[in-house]
Order: sequence, then structure tokens, then C-alpha cells
Amino acid sequence: MRRTVVLASAVAVAIFTSAIALKSQDGPVNPGSETVAKPRPTNPTSNGDASPDLAPIPSKLNKKGTVNDDTPNFKVQSNLVQIDASVLDNRGNFIPNIPRGNFRILEDDVPQQIKTFTMGEAPMTVALLVEFSAKWQRGQTWYQTLQAAYGFVSTLKPQDYIAVIAYDMRPEILSDFSQDRTKTQGALARLRIPGFSESNLFDALVDTEERMKDIEGRKAIVLISTGVDTFSKLTFDKARRAIQEDGVPIYGIGLMQALRIMAEGRMSGAQDMTFLQADNQMKTFSKETGGISFFPRFEGEMPSIFQAVQQALRNQYQIGYTPTNLARDGKFRKIKIELVNPQGDPLAIKDEKGKPIKYQIVAKAGYTAPRVVE
Repeated sequence: MRRTVVLASAVAVAIFTSAIALKSQDGPVNPGSETVAKPRPTNPTSNGDASPDLAPIPSKLNKKGTVNDDTPNFKVQSNLVQIDASVLDNRGNFIPNIPRGNFRILEDDVPQQIKTFTMGEAPMTVALLVEFSAKWQRGQTWYQTLQAAYGFVSTLKPQDYIAVIAYDMRPEILSDFSQDRTKTQGALARLRIPGFSESNLFDALVDTEERMKDIEGRKAIVLISTGVDTFSKLTFDKARRAIQEDGVPIYGIGLMQALRIMAEGRMSGAQDMTFLQADNQMKTFSKETGGISFFPRFEGEMPSIFQAVQQALRNQYQIGYTPTNLARDGKFRKIKIELVNPQGDPLAIKDEKGKPIKYQIVAKAGYTAPRVVE
């Protein structure tokens, strides 16, 4: 696919500079599966599991998620199911210091015994997946896309890794996983003139999930998109199943809310249904992978969205358990995390003034058990 690539304009530089002012603040390994990882250049915070401290970052983001250099590889095998869970208040702030005894885990409605439990902050591995379509992203919408991309990058810490991927008819890696922000900025500077009107969301998401599923550590896909899919090879159902199995959290930022508000009453029924379906798709992908979806209506909401993503990703409870169901049947197991008091009732959390806090638990919906081939 050929795209017109131009140097970053003064406007884009201004956007990036202003986004810096906004600066504020692991994916489970299926039991019995084998993962390949490369030693991390830095020493990340331990995530409390039984596995060695392995780095998540492959040196090249190839199709199979394997390492493309001569660095020695290590293989890990474990029956421990690990879950990263965030407990957030209604403002998106992380609620810390919840004791281990207040967490309850159910797998297919069967209670599980927690084996490991830690809380902490850790480096992140993020794939920034940006829709690069000429059909919807014009004017204010395209400015919002760039602002969201630059704004999110500005909130990352030096030890975080990020890759930039754009998609229209197919995904294209603009920069591989790196801690070098000049590479990231250069990749974003290429997002200027969309060449195609297609937006194959399902194909791009599944492709990115496949590339990241074997990466160890805390990871996520930040999706900046309208949520519209035009003619992906994969259907919604097939994409949904693949994303569930790979289990990389998706944090979606929708781009069409402001335009839809301005066009309210003037859109056809078909157009309205298209965008409602797009919103539901993004919500489903986020919810089932343990992420969150956002649909900002105006520019001022962006800083709080970036903060919420940071809170949910960086500060988490890492919980591990050995499932009572050890069958290697390749089936999807549903996971539910609850906060309970000693009597088994829902846990009430109060603020410093004694007022009840509404909270949500953000975690993936389950995992796919390994399959033994006779």
C-alpha cells in the first residue's frame, strides 16, 4: 500500500508540544502454554508470578511474535493463571490497598483459591493502533485523531515500550516497540494524508493481538478509531473469538461523538445504526479483554481519558491461581472477579468522608485452556 509521507507540519509539532503539557500520570499466560521472550534491557517490577523475570519485548514485531535476532530465548511453562485487575472509582482513579482476602475469583462460576497476590506499578508495552481512513477522518475528526495519539504518547514513562500501527485496508507498522520517543514521534508524523477510504478494524485488531499475545508483562492495545469496519476478511464473531483467546486488553477511544452530536437529526437511519454498531463493537472488544472504551464528545475530555488508561494499566492487582479444572480441552473459561466482605457479601468501599464509592473491576473475561493433541 502506498501512502503519501510528508514531514510533520508546524501544526503537528504544536499539537505534540501541547500534548506534553497533559502529562500526568501482564497479560496472562494460558496455563500450560509456552511463550518465548527476550530479556528486557531494564529490570522491571516483579509481577508476583511463579515464572522467571522475563522481558516482554520482542526485538521485531513480526507476524508470529517471535524474536528476529540472535539473543538467547527462554521458554516458560506454568499451570498458574495470572490476572491483572484494576479497581477504579467512578472518576477512573485506581483504588489501592484492598486486602487479598477481599478478592474472590470464579472460573466458570467455580470459586478458585488465590495462590499469588501483589499490587504495584510496572512498565507497560503498548501498541497504539490508529485508524488511517479517508472516509471519516477529515477536518475536526482527523485533528482529534492526531491529538489523541500525541496526547497518549506524552503520558508514557521512559521505561515503557510503544509501537505505532496504522490501518486502513490493512495494518502497517510505522514504528516497532521501542523506548525511543523520537521514533514514535516520527511514526506519528507520517499520519497526514490518508490514501484509502477503507477501515478494516477487525483484521487490524486480530493481527495486532496475534503479534502481542506471547509478549510477557503488562501490555495493551490503545485503539484510536471510529469503530467502523468496512470489509474485513474476518467477521465480527470470528474477530471476537480470536481477541478473546489472545487476551490482550484493548482500550478504545472513539472518534465520532462530536461529529454525531453536530449532525444529530440530519443523519439517516442507516448512518445512525452504523455508528451505534461501531460503538457497540468497541465496547465489546474492550470489555471482553479487560480494557475500557471511551467516547469523548469534546477536546477537554482527553486528559482525563489518558489518566484513566494510565491508572487502569499501570496500577493493578496481580492475582494468580491454579484452576481446579485442569482439563486441556482448548475451551474458553470465563473468569469473574468480585470484591466481598468476610460474610461473602459485596464489599462496600468508602472515601475519607465515609461516603460510599461506586467502583468497577477491570479485568479480562477469561482465557482459553491449552489443548492436548493426541
